[in-house]
Amino acid sequence: MSRALCLLLLLVGCTSKTAGPVIPTAAFQQTWTTNAVLLVGIGDSITAGFGARPGYSYFDRLVTNPPGDSAHVSLSTVLPNLRALNLSVSSSTSLGCLEKQLPKLPAQLSNVVGLVVMTTGGNDIIHSYGRMPPKEGAMFGATWEQAQPWIANYEQRLNDILAGVKQNFPGGCHIFLANIYDPTDGTGKVQTKAITLPDWPDALKILAAYNDIIARTAAKYSNVHLVDIHTAFAGHGIYQSGAARWYHENVEDPNERGYDALRRLFLAEIAKRLGP
Repeated sequence: MSRALCLLLLLVGCTSKTAGPVIPTAAFQQTWTTNAVLLVGIGDSITAGFGARPGYSYFDRLVTNPPGDSAHVSLSTVLPNLRALNLSVSSSTSLGCLEKQLPKLPAQLSNVVGLVVMTTGGNDIIHSYGRMPPKEGAMFGATWEQAQPWIANYEQRLNDILAGVKQNFPGGCHIFLANIYDPTDGTGKVQTKAITLPDWPDALKILAAYNDIIARTAAKYSNVHLVDIHTAFAGHGIYQSGAARWYHENVEDPNERGYDALRRLFLAEIAKRLGP
């Protein structure tokens, strides 16, 4: 292998490690449709953009680019009649998505196409960080056996949310459903300078069960598309430093580098499904 090729591979490796997933920019060189499109955000603090400066959450950056970032593509460049509505709420669980957020989604006219991005379920698992006994919607510390009915209920609730979204878009919609990342990079332990949580032996097993439900549910519907943030964020967890770390100091939300990675992941999946 030549020295030049070795250097090129090294640069590519560094780019993928720090900059995040690659966006197919060629897909953003022409208008996808002039029809009315409503981008909707549903879910928790990840979609709400907790910790990001205004304009720098992944949802905001799907719509348009922040000042000084014009080289990066966004949906507004290919969907000229795009509107955006972010219903997500920080700290919300899947119960809150179904009971509080979904009723705020207005029914659309038949000429409007829905484009929905969604992150939900993570708070079901980690709340209330061991401060109270585990329960549905705040499972931290639960045993595998204890969690079984809550896991089953999550699957039904997720299906109900997706059905409710679809009902509000008689003209059709595409739902981009993210799975749940692991800030501990497979260790299952949170022990940092900022925060230390009690050991939870069944944490990763329960997380895997939730992600299995998300993947299985997405596969059931032709208009629901999995966005695999769990795989993409592996190796960028709370024990990493510098550009390799994609998490805020609260250990559960992304930092702005993480939000940019999320933007790239969603844009890549959206372009694959809706682009030219």
